[in-house]
Amino acid sequence: MAKILVTGGCGYIGSHTIVDLLESGYDVISIDDQSRSTPYPLTGIQLITGKKIKNYKVDLKNFDETLAVFQENPDITGVIHFAAYKAVGESVEQSLMYYENNIGSLISILKCVKEFSVPHFVFSSSCTVYGNPETFPVTENTVLQPAASPYGATKKMGEEILKDFAAASASTSVVLLRYFNPVGAHPSCLIGELPLGKPQNLVPAITQTAIGKLPKMMVYGNDYDTRDGSCIRDYIHVSDIARAHTLALEYMISGKNQSACEVFNLGTGIGITVLEAIQSFEKVSGVKLNYEIGPRRPGDIKAIYANNEKAVHQLGWQIKYDITEMMRTAWAWEQKIKQEEQNVQHN
Repeated sequence: MAKILVTGGCGYIGSHTIVDLLESGYDVISIDDQSRSTPYPLTGIQLITGKKIKNYKVDLKNFDETLAVFQENPDITGVIHFAAYKAVGESVEQSLMYYENNIGSLISILKCVKEFSVPHFVFSSSCTVYGNPETFPVTENTVLQPAASPYGATKKMGEEILKDFAAASASTSVVLLRYFNPVGAHPSCLIGELPLGKPQNLVPAITQTAIGKLPKMMVYGNDYDTRDGSCIRDYIHVSDIARAHTLALEYMISGKNQSACEVFNLGTGIGITVLEAIQSFEKVSGVKLNYEIGPRRPGDIKAIYANNEKAVHQLGWQIKYDITEMMRTAWAWEQKIKQEEQNVQHN
């Protein structure tokens, strides 16, 4: 049973990936300083899988603390690195914090990977590395445009660091997974997206508005050159994204990787506008959403969606969930959170 370290394991995609890894027979440990998450998902993971996960509450920028985790677990055979700040708007306002956290933590973990000759490394990258692409859908060979935000720039730099690291390493293979817009919740509704403070992503903003946590939500711009004026994105269910990380590990473990560092897009290949996503939610939930059109948001691009053929063919990846299921599970998750909050208040 190979031992996999998941950084950011208490986060949204990290927690879903831990579930997929456990269900695939892996032994898993987590590092998460919980600066942008809570311990809540660890309970959900245990309820889904019947397995308790050890989380090390370590700031990855602190090399000595990170090294101590590897010293305690010298048998780590793979690292899946999620831990990063990820809000585009916040990154524009606080760029230095994003560069320090996202790049500093990556370098720290790679030093440990090198010291312990960990053979497999999967990096949580993003479609933001494509910048404002000129053609659609984007493939892994699409020329990368300048990043539209400091967050995007940290993912682009992360990829460059990993390409150089893999080229010089005799012991570590790397897979870069560029994902599009993860949404939804685990079908069990025991884990899902739990943004701290005001949600930065579309679907939590939709569900929190629908349930009354937010008075209304903002659609940032309706004057883009798209079919209804709002931005186009490629929304993909978080459990489908999680599955791809396990498959990427297995791809390297079985020696199928064709180079030291490979890239895969993770998207559905279907571009959906913000207004279409809202309509899909309204249809699934039966709730009329209170939203208004506002100005464009700095760092946002007009449109992006994926060509996912490489992941489908080489990783054996299959997409299980469509936009209806994405919205249905996201809404069920939001309702469950509200029910739990009400139970706490009554008790």
